[in-house]
Amino acid sequence: MIALVWNVALMLIWVVLTGAFTGANLVVGFVLGYLILGLALRDRPEFAKYIGKVPRFIGFIGYFIWELLLSNLKVAYDVLTPTHHMCPGVIAMPLEARTDGEITIVANLISLTPGTLSLDVSTDRKVLYIHVMYLVDRDEVIRGIKSFEARILEVLR
Repeated sequence: MIALVWNVALMLIWVVLTGAFTGANLVVGFVLGYLILGLALRDRPEFAKYIGKVPRFIGFIGYFIWELLLSNLKVAYDVLTPTHHMCPGVIAMPLEARTDGEITIVANLISLTPGTLSLDVSTDRKVLYIHVMYLVDRDEVIRGIKSFEARILEVLR
């Protein structure tokens, strides 16, 4: 967590020095801060963990955008065509996420993708109830969502 704060601080210093508060300049400042931290603090174990998380986070962003695009296309196709392929249902998915923050992020990212909606978490926080628009094979849907959860937890832990 401290490494992220340092990285953001270096990013903001870059933005102040260049005088351009743009998205592209923020990204450049973040990358430069990441490189500086990687070079200056490569021998410190707490920073080594952070340095490995940034590429995983970028990979997750790409994966999430891809999943978002696919689910949008699937729902749009079903809405625009005369035949509906929807088979809605509610599933109970066992959770690997344990903390409140992890469960919240998993549930919210699942709800962001069209065709799925997080409904509730069991009182023991071990099961997430999800409404699914296309519930043809329950096990296949759970496998897909579990791989999504695993990628999220890979970034968070």
